[in-house]
Amino acid sequence: MQNRKLLIGAGLVIALGAAWYAFRPELLFVNETVSESFPATASAQTSSAPRPIVEGRFHGVAHETKGKASIFQLGDGKRVLRLTEFETSNGPDVRVFLVAASDASDNDTVKNAGYVEVGKLKGNMGDQNYDVPAGTDLNKYRAVTIWCNRFSVNFATAPLGIPGT
Repeated sequence: MQNRKLLIGAGLVIALGAAWYAFRPELLFVNETVSESFPATASAQTSSAPRPIVEGRFHGVAHETKGKASIFQLGDGKRVLRLTEFETSNGPDVRVFLVAASDASDNDTVKNAGYVEVGKLKGNMGDQNYDVPAGTDLNKYRAVTIWCNRFSVNFATAPLGIPGT
């Protein structure tokens, strides 16, 4: 009887440890704020401020999210995805994707349409920059999605369009 209680107790400790590792519940209560400025090389190469070539506002899917996603073409030819006024929930293994769809209001659209990962989310709040991989076709990849790799969940999506249209 004593050994059985010990085995049950050990099993519970292992199960709780595994659940903690999988869900990382402490991340739900910890905000990580990022405050990156616009890339310095962009403003140094042009006399006027760079303008976005595409942009859009986030709408929540699985988590309430707000802010703007903009892609800028820099003077050296590189493109930068910039999140501004950004705020979402925190979570384990959250990534930033460009999705080959005009919008993604569910998980299946992201998985089925295809995506390009631009990086691990730097923080769940604040302004941040991500390099867009060279050769990424913005006519194909028309939305930015905040994606939780661990649970295959679309936190939020920003459909991208030409500014002012």
